[in-house]
Amino acid sequence: MQRQTHRQILTWILIHSPEGFPELKNDTFLRAARGDETEYTPVWCMRQAGRYLPEFRETRATQDFFATCRSPKTCCELTLQPLRRFPLDAAIIFSDILVVPQALGMEVVMVPGKGPTFPEPLKEVEDLLKLRPKVDVAAELGYVFEAITLTRHRLEGKVPLIGFSGAPWTLMSYMIEGGGSNTMAKAKAWLYRHPEASHRLLHLLADLIVQYLVGQVAAGAQALQLFESHAGHLGPEQFGEFALPYLRDIVQRVKSRLEEAALPAVPMIVFAKDAHYALEELARSGYDVVGLDWTIQPREARERTGPCVTLQGNLDPCALYAPKERIGELVKTMLEGFGTQRYIANLGHGLYPDVSPEHVGAFVEAVHTHSRHLSRHK
Repeated sequence: MQRQTHRQILTWILIHSPEGFPELKNDTFLRAARGDETEYTPVWCMRQAGRYLPEFRETRATQDFFATCRSPKTCCELTLQPLRRFPLDAAIIFSDILVVPQALGMEVVMVPGKGPTFPEPLKEVEDLLKLRPKVDVAAELGYVFEAITLTRHRLEGKVPLIGFSGAPWTLMSYMIEGGGSNTMAKAKAWLYRHPEASHRLLHLLADLIVQYLVGQVAAGAQALQLFESHAGHLGPEQFGEFALPYLRDIVQRVKSRLEEAALPAVPMIVFAKDAHYALEELARSGYDVVGLDWTIQPREARERTGPCVTLQGNLDPCALYAPKERIGELVKTMLEGFGTQRYIANLGHGLYPDVSPEHVGAFVEAVHTHSRHLSRHK
């Protein structure tokens, strides 16, 4: 069934996507991700298409959040907005990780002041029967593929386009909690009380994510990021049983499927927030890039991961509230810790809605300026 769905994705892309993407003009991000030498450190920001931009708020003013996600033209516009303001080295498609549970048949709504909410979360093991056991990914998530193809053309080769998905444990936690949670106690209870059912759900999610990510590459994504945003709610033992094996499985299967389909071998990034206890395992998990949150020292991360993986991160998002001069100093210190090679500058998590766009610009400019200086004088 998985191979049949895989063929359906490729057929859908061939029918719906125009041929011939524009030639890439700035491949610095891709070279850094693959470990090739770069003249400066590339930079992009998680949530760079977001509420901190007035044009984003204006575009989204009259439309429901998930309706926005299902509009390829709007997603394209939101993806391009930060590129018009800042000389970023990559774009990431505007979407949401919770489109995957929606594809499985769950309802998700965005509640003002509360965030994403599942009116009927998974409560009992029997609720797994409500999920679609077989998902036609092209039919359920084709709007994301359309947005990627359209955006890839509209970028005109300016920078690479990143596709993404939530990772199985993070999606599972949302599906059981019914939204955000400070403890993830309901989801973690499943791991202790219903380990077999938990693995069934995680396997189901992993299968869908593999198909989804391959479809994104077929649509034009030039890199992929997997968000294990709730890794920090797990201890080392639970992470080793319920998260890490699925992260490894996804990267192995995606790379294998891309090769089988003669699709580009794109760099893959894993971002497991607060999973410092598993940093060495993540560095050996098969991903080209390991993303880091802001609670680990750059030099420590570099020492623990070794020379064969690119690191991404990790400025505290709140540092962007500092004066511009201070942002420059913090960036310089971060670059000195990581080094300018095999490194992609980013924040340790996403941009906050009330940050000044001018300070985002100062961050991007500081990365480019200081990394060029350090590269010349290393």
